[in-house]
Amino acid sequence: MLQVRTGTTPDQIWEVDYRPNGLVTVNGQSFEWDLMPLGNGRYHILHEGRSYSAELISVEYATKTVILKLNGQQLELQGKDRFDLLLDKLGMSNAAANKVNELKAPMPGLIVDIRVASGQIVQKGDPLLVLEAMKMENILKAPGEGTVTAIKVGLRDNVTKGQVLIQFS
Repeated sequence: MLQVRTGTTPDQIWEVDYRPNGLVTVNGQSFEWDLMPLGNGRYHILHEGRSYSAELISVEYATKTVILKLNGQQLELQGKDRFDLLLDKLGMSNAAANKVNELKAPMPGLIVDIRVASGQIVQKGDPLLVLEAMKMENILKAPGEGTVTAIKVGLRDNVTKGQVLIQFS
């Protein structure tokens, strides 16, 4: 089960359940669609006889945030899996973010921009690096408040999934 909230209308929440066999439900109702990849993060979608064009702008795995354009309108989607929902229920939703001491690469790629310096104080959500992967630029943001103690990569470095990119105190 995944809870999805849009950045444009944060009070709108969908409960999305995706099964490995391809069945999708949204708010308990079966969701039928036809998805056709067009390449370079672009898709064509058919749902209830209507046609939609979608473009994946960025994905931030650490914060479970996806930015996409749907028929030209930009949407920011924030996902919560069952563990995030459990932390919310226990009143510990910010506990994990406050204990992060490093930022790791969510996927292999190329560092194309570094937006912070050692010693800089950052807030949760501040852009830190731009990682290019599969011809898409992904802005990696601060998972919590802290001070950048070390930048472990340089501009144009190739990185592997899980590699430490930045350390915080």
